[in-house]
Amino acid sequence: MQGFCTVLGMKKTAMLAGLLMAGAAMGSGVGMAQTGTLLVANQSDHTLSLIDAKAGKEIATIPVGGVTGHEVVAMPDGKTAFVPIYGNSGVGKPGSNGSSMAVIDLASRKVVATVDFGHEVRPHEPLYEPVSGMLYVTTELDKSVTVIDPKTRKIVGSIPTGQEQSHMLAISKDGKRGYTANVGPGTVSVLDMVGRKTVTVIPVSKTIQRIALSVDDKLVFTSDQTAPKLVVIDTATNTVKTTVALPGMGYGTAVTPDGKWLLVSMPAEKKVAVVDLKAMAVVKTIDVPAGNGEMLVRPDGTMAYLSCPTANQVAAIDLKTWSVAKIIDAGKKADGLGWVK
Repeated sequence: MQGFCTVLGMKKTAMLAGLLMAGAAMGSGVGMAQTGTLLVANQSDHTLSLIDAKAGKEIATIPVGGVTGHEVVAMPDGKTAFVPIYGNSGVGKPGSNGSSMAVIDLASRKVVATVDFGHEVRPHEPLYEPVSGMLYVTTELDKSVTVIDPKTRKIVGSIPTGQEQSHMLAISKDGKRGYTANVGPGTVSVLDMVGRKTVTVIPVSKTIQRIALSVDDKLVFTSDQTAPKLVVIDTATNTVKTTVALPGMGYGTAVTPDGKWLLVSMPAEKKVAVVDLKAMAVVKTIDVPAGNGEMLVRPDGTMAYLSCPTANQVAAIDLKTWSVAKIIDAGKKADGLGWVK
């Protein structure tokens, strides 16, 4: 193993130091890369890319039925992925309205079933919640989040958001609270996931994009689309706590597992802003390809992935050096990201 040296004559103290350093790196996850597969929903190709995270290259593409899926989620066992079929337009824009979700077997690499919502809903972001064991999917045209049992693949409930264009969703670690970014209304809906009801709606701006929760679930982050700033919501009071000035208009957001940093993509600037969550300030930026969109941080905290729809690529960002380690080719209009261990 790298870091363990048996060169004859090495002093015992140096050997011990080497062992300690190697062990610390393994424990932190930094010195030992985590293997896994990155999933990428390609809008224009109507496919799902499977990317070998270690090799940093696409290893397979799976057709999702000639229709447009924007987002993807994989089950914890790594066997199944779900791709909601949104439609051929952007949020709040005219176009087709999806009414189903593709169920993909990752071993055979093909669609094996479909979840039918029964009518046009523009299903968008799917999230698996481990406490309840349920799959939650934002269903914009119904102003709701639909609850699905991933084992039976049946709809078992619905949670109203009270707002149009409930595009993205974040759920607290105890599974009790949900937060939707309602793009056009510029609001965040706070949801009781257990009671399946709206708790409150928080005014944020004229329009917003994307949403993320802090590691301790005390803060919600969303990007204002009328000014270059990040909006920070206090989950204890369900009010806007502060804003953070950004070097450009923010979009996708993701928090690092240690809770110290928030990554914010800025498509127009071809950069990612790194926000120090203690100081609540941008401390650095990272150059990335054009048209960057969704952020996903690997569970081991060593790498972040950023989809770049305009470039049809994914940028792999090393979170130790704060630089792009590799540019990975994906499908046309690479968008939503998922992870399989």
